[in-house]
Amino acid sequence: MNISRQQLVALALGAVLLAVISAAAGYWFARPHGHSGRSPADAAGGRQPLYWYDPMKPDQHFDKPGKSPFMDMQLVPKYAGDGGESGAGGLKIDPAIVQNLGIRFARVERGTLQQTVDAVGTVGFNQRDIAIIQARSNGFVTRVYARAPGDVIAQGAPIVDLLVPEWAGAQTEFLALLKSGDHDLIEAGRQRLVLLGMPAELIARVESARELRTTVTVRSPLSGMIDTLEAREGMTVAAGATVAKINGLATAWIEAAVPQAQGALAQLGKRVEARLTAYPGQRFTGRVIGVLPQANAETRTVRVRIELDNRGGRLRPGMFAQVRLDNDEPASVLYVASEAVIRTGTRAVVIVAGEQNRFIPTEVQAGADVEGKTIIVRGLTEGQTVVASGQFLIDSEASLEGVLARLAGGHSEADVEDTGRGSKP
Repeated sequence: MNISRQQLVALALGAVLLAVISAAAGYWFARPHGHSGRSPADAAGGRQPLYWYDPMKPDQHFDKPGKSPFMDMQLVPKYAGDGGESGAGGLKIDPAIVQNLGIRFARVERGTLQQTVDAVGTVGFNQRDIAIIQARSNGFVTRVYARAPGDVIAQGAPIVDLLVPEWAGAQTEFLALLKSGDHDLIEAGRQRLVLLGMPAELIARVESARELRTTVTVRSPLSGMIDTLEAREGMTVAAGATVAKINGLATAWIEAAVPQAQGALAQLGKRVEARLTAYPGQRFTGRVIGVLPQANAETRTVRVRIELDNRGGRLRPGMFAQVRLDNDEPASVLYVASEAVIRTGTRAVVIVAGEQNRFIPTEVQAGADVEGKTIIVRGLTEGQTVVASGQFLIDSEASLEGVLARLAGGHSEADVEDTGRGSKP
């Protein structure tokens, strides 16, 4: 196909003209339109914003635009005479939307709540009821009665017999002084025997029988369990050596781990109810005798020491127990359903249902949780209606309202893009 020179020139000029038109059109479409570059006052028809606010915390006002310090969203301008959907009166949601979201409500009530705390613990020995049996003089073990660690013995039960040779000479002198009839010398001889470690009852038997007694039977000073038994027949013991250790069983301890938040209920002398898995359906009563000063940093609990009567010997160390602490004098408090409280880690928020279908996020100071109810220390009044479920759906609605309010307030597409980047005030 032959193309003339004139046709080639015409095609070249057409290509250049098409490029120029395409460049012009691209420039026209690429340049900002509408509200671009206008201030909030221009975008609102010349009106100046009264303040800026966060739709989820409308009671806080700011004097300039930027990012909310409470939520991850941009502040919304408020204009004079603007009855917007997310003004200082809270977030307004259509009743049909509320019904579709399945939002439930609860009342703020006042009454007495019986605060209780359930904790777990372990039964142990009463560490204040322990007897350490030691040899008072150097001697030899001549007999060990049928005893072993873990045995339960009565008060006064024999444990071992000790032969003390050095008592022989002192007792001989004491018997000679008894014959002399000198009261002062007799009393001096008796004191010498005491210093040598002779029990008072053994000295009395020597004095009454007028014969030597160099063997003493070591007996248990209390009823309880033999924890350790160090004596064996034929062995030598020195003065001060431990022969046995006895744990009393008249009372038992339970050391329970109580959460720090309910630690105030653990007061000295408070009556405690305990339940043991070994005795289902039965309850044991005791009292708090100590709250240990050191808390567990890992479990965030405090150790509470509870003493229970164990005359029947049913409480055995190592048993698992559940204890309950009650508030003896419950006071009248303000409370709401616990599900109505949103805890963010730094604060607690409740969404109050106001008039004209408005929902107002309100910061509260929450107290203890009692059987599905949360005590409100500050922030609400009796009779108010709060949202019990669907709070996060309302949060999403508030975020959407904030975007719509910014668009209605005249923000350009560039402003919306900056919002997505997280611009700061």
